[in-house]
Amino acid sequence: MNKKEISEIKKQFTPNNCAITRICGCYVDGEKNKKTELKEAFLSLPEEEMFKYFDIFRKTLSGTIGKNLINMEFPLDQEKEGGTQEFLLRLRSSKLQDNELVESFYDKIIENYDYGENYYIILIHAVYDIPGKSTDGQEMFDASDEIYEHILCSICPVKLSKAGLCYNAETNNIEDRIRDWIVEMPDLGFLFPVFNDRSTDIHGVLYYTKNAEELRSTFVDELFGCNTPLSAGGQRDSFNALVEETLGDDCAYDTVMNIHGKLNEWVDSQKDSPDPVVLTKSEVKRLFEECGVEDEKLESFDEQYEVTAGGEKSSLVASNITNTRRFEIKTPDVVIHVNPERADLVKTKIIDGRKCLVIPMEDNVEVNGIHVRMPADESAV
Repeated sequence: MNKKEISEIKKQFTPNNCAITRICGCYVDGEKNKKTELKEAFLSLPEEEMFKYFDIFRKTLSGTIGKNLINMEFPLDQEKEGGTQEFLLRLRSSKLQDNELVESFYDKIIENYDYGENYYIILIHAVYDIPGKSTDGQEMFDASDEIYEHILCSICPVKLSKAGLCYNAETNNIEDRIRDWIVEMPDLGFLFPVFNDRSTDIHGVLYYTKNAEELRSTFVDELFGCNTPLSAGGQRDSFNALVEETLGDDCAYDTVMNIHGKLNEWVDSQKDSPDPVVLTKSEVKRLFEECGVEDEKLESFDEQYEVTAGGEKSSLVASNITNTRRFEIKTPDVVIHVNPERADLVKTKIIDGRKCLVIPMEDNVEVNGIHVRMPADESAV
């Protein structure tokens, strides 16, 4: 799913567009005991509760694709009878009316979700009547010929509110506040099936994680049977290692700057696209070639890529491996942050026999927030 498709589904989580038919919930304590459960038609909830749930559902579809939101495909064996995808299909087809299936789903999460405190599992079923679109992109609500039936799960930590004082309007006093158990925004979640090309795609799931560096591979493996991709940080570290291993002793400053400059150009050229810039093995190799890496250095590229990036079919999200907002140049004692558009200002130069980074200093220079005047020439230093 891309940004536009995710946004289209998020828009259904409003009172006017609501397509949710049923909601189920299970509150689990820190000892993995089911404390209470909810099963009812979503529209029967009080209006204020509905708004709170809408916030949770929208959050489950929020974040950056490739970091917090990850598209995963089911392996073929998981689409057979008894597989993870087949189980989720049965759960969706039951419209959450099959209590035994719902309980099995809760049990799977409780067994594999490694969380030592209280949490709330929320599961909804929804049916979105997909409006057609005219040639100019305008929605035609009377031209729908397909529905998107799906389930969305949100796993939310439940924590005690902070202790403190409050004003009691009934007694007109400042008093000790009663601490409540508060359902927080989701830690994990998923949407199944995915909504690709504005149509149902039962071969994939959209996975959400609040912490982009904790993808919880055991949870993903047991619940979906999918291979957990590298986290955003893992992709960055793997790419850095690939650059260093490929270039070896020739890992020069200018070459690395060229690689990141080219990456930023690719990201910028597709900034209006709903899809993130994703690099396959062949595209990473082409990037190195365009940045002047010699053929001799690329002889072992394929092997290095599979070792560092996680396999032949693995890919890297460009925004995970480069920073489009700033370049960072770091030595043991100095860290320099540079606007990527002006990275050309930083040069390397031998001065008095020492390797130096040289940065032109014009007007508008600050030292700890204080505007300073630069000397007119060397003799004034």
